[in-house]
Amino acid sequence: MYLNEDQVKSRLKLGKPVEQWLGIREEVEYTVLKWLRIDKERNNTFTVAYFECFDEGNEDFTDVYEFSMLDTDEPFGLLKEFDSVNEALTFSIDTYQASFVKFVSGGMIQDDYLGYLNYKLSK
Repeated sequence: MYLNEDQVKSRLKLGKPVEQWLGIREEVEYTVLKWLRIDKERNNTFTVAYFECFDEGNEDFTDVYEFSMLDTDEPFGLLKEFDSVNEALTFSIDTYQASFVKFVSGGMIQDDYLGYLNYKLSK
């Protein structure tokens, strides 16, 4: 499920996105889900998109892409652009505490969300 460092870099260089679940933040009245996505852009730069959305899911609805964003002014995430894969990855790790060993292929973030739900329900 998780990609190794070489797979992450290879996927990004080929123009295939990677994502990472960054956990949750509990607020008084709601839970915030945090995750990021790295994409290769048409101009050969790489963007890191950081997302915070409301936890609106359940075991039957795990599509975090459909959840309401915390900041409606940033519906596509908080974006930062870089010239290289290494710069994008370093930024993700330094700024958002991402991990080289927790990236998944684009479109697979729901699996990590489902893992979070299962853990939460088992408590």
